[in-house]
Amino acid sequence: MSLSSTPDGVSVAPRHLTFDVADDLKTLWFGNDVFRTAFFNALSLQFPEGEQQFIDAVRLYRDRIDDPKLAAEIRGFIGQEALHSREHRHYNEALKARQYDVDAIDRRFNRHMKWVKKLPPSRQLAGTCGAEHYTAVLANAILRHPEWMDDAAPTMRRLWRWHAIEETEHKSVAFDVYRHCVGNERLRRVVFLFVTFNFFKFTFLNTCSLLKSEGKLWSVSTWLGGLNFLWGKPGVLRACVPEILAYFRKDFHPWQQDNRRLLEASLSELDVNGTRA
Repeated sequence: MSLSSTPDGVSVAPRHLTFDVADDLKTLWFGNDVFRTAFFNALSLQFPEGEQQFIDAVRLYRDRIDDPKLAAEIRGFIGQEALHSREHRHYNEALKARQYDVDAIDRRFNRHMKWVKKLPPSRQLAGTCGAEHYTAVLANAILRHPEWMDDAAPTMRRLWRWHAIEETEHKSVAFDVYRHCVGNERLRRVVFLFVTFNFFKFTFLNTCSLLKSEGKLWSVSTWLGGLNFLWGKPGVLRACVPEILAYFRKDFHPWQQDNRRLLEASLSELDVNGTRA
């Protein structure tokens, strides 16, 4: 019996796409809305180092996996995450065109990541599983509600869609490795509390840093609009809460949210024949 729980019909393989986002990132690319633009940019600022850590955590255990299917998916996972990290490095470098202090933001997050790398391997892998749950839930929301990004610049919309598709495809890979090599359910859930705290902490701090550069940090209307976007209507984060909390169930598994049909429909809309967007 395979150790992999990735369902039939789902392939974990990298797509070698590149995205020319430099011009878009000189603008408020999300419908000229300063908060929505800052929120998604704040997420991107965490991805290069965060996804490299996901790769490193899984690599700590890959030699223990002798199942051919899961071993192949680990290679695909590493390939996908490496490309995500590359594209978001380009993305984040381009943010400097709006005079954002990206270097200071990076230094703040990198201090945290250096601490993470000192944790025991089991905690690093548990943290990766928890962070992958957040990316999978947010990815599902982006794919299920494409109208949320109707006002985004087309290339930016396509980049986030590509990222969401691949996060969905490999959402159980780190989890399967953890279940086979560590299997401590209490540790999985406890570490998720720390992941949750740090995910919201750095997303909030990054958003604040970007809004400060835009002169909107203390704008009441900006924050009210942002809170409505995240928690009101459409309520991007509010819509995700039930799926986020599912991680605490003892019998949780990422593919309990079986969104294969949504993934298939989203793939059909993503042009992967070319190499640039």
